Amino acid sequence: MSGELVGLIGLAVLFVLLVIRVPVALAMFSVGFAGIWALRDLKAAMSLMASESFTLASSAELVVVPLFILMGNVASVTGMSGRLYDAAYAIVGRFRGGLASATVLGCAGFAALSGSSVASALTMGKVSMAEMDRFNYDNRLSTGVVAAGGTLGILIPPSTGFVIYAILTQQSIGRLFLAGVLPGILLLSMFIATITILCWLRPGFGPAGPRTTMGEKTKKLVGALPVLSVVILTIGGIYAGIFSPVEASAVGAGLIIVIGAATGKLTPRTFWTAAKDSVVTTAAVMLILISAHILNPFLALTHIPDLVGTFLEGLQVGPLTVLALILLTYLVLGCFLEGFAMLVLTMPIYFPVITQLGIDPIWFGVLVVLTLEMGLISPPVGVNVFIVKSVARDVPLARIFAGVTPFWFAMLATLIALIAFPQITLILPNTMMN
Repeated sequence: MSGELVGLIGLAVLFVLLVIRVPVALAMFSVGFAGIWALRDLKAAMSLMASESFTLASSAELVVVPLFILMGNVASVTGMSGRLYDAAYAIVGRFRGGLASATVLGCAGFAALSGSSVASALTMGKVSMAEMDRFNYDNRLSTGVVAAGGTLGILIPPSTGFVIYAILTQQSIGRLFLAGVLPGILLLSMFIATITILCWLRPGFGPAGPRTTMGEKTKKLVGALPVLSVVILTIGGIYAGIFSPVEASAVGAGLIIVIGAATGKLTPRTFWTAAKDSVVTTAAVMLILISAHILNPFLALTHIPDLVGTFLEGLQVGPLTVLALILLTYLVLGCFLEGFAMLVLTMPIYFPVITQLGIDPIWFGVLVVLTLEMGLISPPVGVNVFIVKSVARDVPLARIFAGVTPFWFAMLATLIALIAFPQITLILPNTMMN
């Protein structure tokens, strides 16, 4: 049996395993290990498993994953993320759709703490949906804005998606973090514009909330100041060259813990909860990365990446057309597969093609991560939609998907803008890290 045929069988089995909800790490590990065993021998598969596990587990760069996750979890259990929402609501809550806009701003702030879309959607859903229900917001808007706002967690740095992309492609985590800033702000602006348009067309979707005095605004902003200071210090330190991403993650997690302890909100019990959740999430991410590094050599042995590259080059179309075809593939796969699964599954195939065509890998990384975000709210999988459903159990799933649809198109418009104007993505990394 040829390597190409073994590879195609392996990919088909992997796709089936993912569709039937086998955990991503287990599915990739099983296919990669069995494939190397079939193409080489058991000894080679065992040796690769041991070496890749040790190499990744001892990688200093991956320290950013548990530390940024811990920072977000501590901010959640101590109520700091809720204060971000309160500050945003105090400023824009009195406008029509203001609670929804405040939710998006709160999601952006929490995303800058946790780097996790699922955590952002879950946390902000618990904080904001009850308030929007209290002010008679249409549940399509309230659930849609939480699901869509949560996707900012994978784009606004520090982003777990960028870290995994950097590990898989050997790119700079710092440059990717810088590259995600302006696209993240653009997407945030597009979401707020979408809310404004929806509430202008249908005023009943988002009634105006009560006015707040200047004193109340100041009080809420002061309450959010400690957590905002941590975000500015950690992310700003990376941009200014004071910290490496690893150092910034340690500084951020340490400061959040100190603030939580100083305010009395972080008790041994809440810290244990945050630490336990961080360990579980980190273990899941590490297993995915280890499995990806076992699957990738299998795909290389099958020569499937070379065949895909040859096919795309043989189309005799420009680099932008190839890029559009690749992103279209992600959009289609996003309807069925989880984002990280797509990233680790496709990057060994597509990244060599991208480099051969001379497409900037940092720009490509931002485009891919944004496309993965779209998958988080695309039916039938839509991970963030199901997270919101777990919070709003009385809202039918069809209404949640209807609510996220306008935001999906806002993300598509943002993606088109980033393709048309690459400088939006590249201006910060090219000017601040060269």
